[in-house]
Amino acid sequence: MDAAGAAMTTYGIPLLVLATTNSAALTGLAFALEWIPRLAAFAVAGAMVDRYGAIRIFRLASAARAAIVLAAALVLTGLDSSAPGTAITVMLLAVGTGVLTEFSYIAAETTGGVASREAGERAHRVQSVLLGIDQVATLAGPALAGLLLQWAGPTAMLLVIAVFSLLAGVLSLRQHSEESASASEPVFQGLRIGWSTLWSLPALVWLVTGLALSNLTSGLLQAAAPVIVVQQLGQSTADVGMIWSAAAVASLLAVAVCRRAVDRWGLWPVGALSAAIAASACLAVSFTHTYSAYLVLIALLMAGEGGMTVVLRTLRSHLIPESAFGSTLGLTVLLLLVPFPVAGILVAAVPPALLGHVITGCAVLQALGLGLTFTRLRTLPGLSTRPA
Repeated sequence: MDAAGAAMTTYGIPLLVLATTNSAALTGLAFALEWIPRLAAFAVAGAMVDRYGAIRIFRLASAARAAIVLAAALVLTGLDSSAPGTAITVMLLAVGTGVLTEFSYIAAETTGGVASREAGERAHRVQSVLLGIDQVATLAGPALAGLLLQWAGPTAMLLVIAVFSLLAGVLSLRQHSEESASASEPVFQGLRIGWSTLWSLPALVWLVTGLALSNLTSGLLQAAAPVIVVQQLGQSTADVGMIWSAAAVASLLAVAVCRRAVDRWGLWPVGALSAAIAASACLAVSFTHTYSAYLVLIALLMAGEGGMTVVLRTLRSHLIPESAFGSTLGLTVLLLLVPFPVAGILVAAVPPALLGHVITGCAVLQALGLGLTFTRLRTLPGLSTRPA
């Protein structure tokens, strides 16, 4: 339920901004505003999860997100679409939901880390299942958001997000005591612990660095999708959602294949092949001018990213000690998401006609970064070892 609400928020709010303002610059700005607060939220969220426990933070974040979304729905119902208050409301909504979504994400991932450690050498199977849950939500969320926005309006879309958030909080009530709560440590002390833990794990540092470069291109494509698909390719908001839903199907298939491939060949070959697929798809995106080709290439990109994410999540669960898992997880995710607001600012600042050139440049940087990363990881312990 939380993943579904997060997917609808992440992909639906930029569509909502474009539908209410009809501005490519504001759409890119909204994407940046949706991600910038998340950067601060991740580090703080990880430390708070370590201190207060994952379940408690998850419940509070889910309830607060539902409240914010319902408040925005009420405000938008009473405003004309051309009123300045409409743009202000959707921008504030992007900020608020972005922060709260990441608190619930870190809490859920911390719980998943506990399950992975309990699974031992089968941790990649646990991570594949958890990633599959996220991808199922990504499959349904963007399409549902686009369809609701096109056929039922912004209020209906926001109400459905609120329902998913409330259900997430209600279902978490079935969980019992906190396994990671530690009230003895100040929240911001966790930031220092996260940094020191991360830098003691060179394989994880290299992988996070390579994926951060990859996320710049991925974020640029996400931020630019409403502008490219609606304004340049002449499609509808529902078609934007269908792109990400089709991409989620490809990612789900890739995750299922990678789970078995890791069993047979290990983490490094699976990660290197996934990186090659993602980089090749991104390089080809800027040269396509049809909706169908755009959809296929985005699907290939997400498939490659799905494989790399299995590798990342498995490596994290193996290497990060349990006592600092929340803090270090929050920091790694923070570093991975820094490129997303940068991508939103690029879309807001660059004229739509030049977006293709910017995407090409970022794709070249992505290919170089991933190539260097996996070349280096081949010689480091952790990713280069074969499965038991």
